[in-house]
Amino acid sequence: MTRPRLFGISGSRAIRAIWGMEETGIDYEHVPVTYGADSKGADYLTVNPNGRIPALIDGDLQLFESMAINLYLAKRYGGALYPSSAEDEARTWQWSVWGISEIEPLQMQIVIQKLFTPEDKRNPKVVEHATKNLQRPLKVLDTALEGRDWLVGSAFSVADLNVASVMHLMGEIRFDYSEHANVQRWTDACYARPALARALAKP
Repeated sequence: MTRPRLFGISGSRAIRAIWGMEETGIDYEHVPVTYGADSKGADYLTVNPNGRIPALIDGDLQLFESMAINLYLAKRYGGALYPSSAEDEARTWQWSVWGISEIEPLQMQIVIQKLFTPEDKRNPKVVEHATKNLQRPLKVLDTALEGRDWLVGSAFSVADLNVASVMHLMGEIRFDYSEHANVQRWTDACYARPALARALAKP
């Protein structure tokens, strides 16, 4: 039986899927394709025609999009990482979609300004606007975590993995969400997981 192959580098959005794979504990092949020219070549485009990372090959399955990859990995290999009831499954999908629709677009505005735009061309108003607008979804998350350690159920799950992996870039841009105490506590717990450390140690 061939090992699953996961394409992408840890210094990109592919960290989400690498972290997800590490959480399952299964043996896999990591192929460090970057978001540069090697993800636009003919060979890789047969894996992901979008020319983006991450991507997964597992037997006959070819899959792109980090949230889909993690949901699949958790359900197929993750045991308790994936919810056991239809209700918790729906909540897991909800939070996974929420992360990429409510947090990521605003977060990326700041990332682009702080990490990819030359300092003399940065627009501080973009950062200010995105920072202000992020307070609403962060308040939603903070409220959801009131009195509970994890988003779904009583243990870390793929719901936490997917949302926390989207928010991981906030560390790179030094985003301060300490006023959202529940979010701070939860992210600290998520980012302390050994599987994330192993993922970040990959190319």
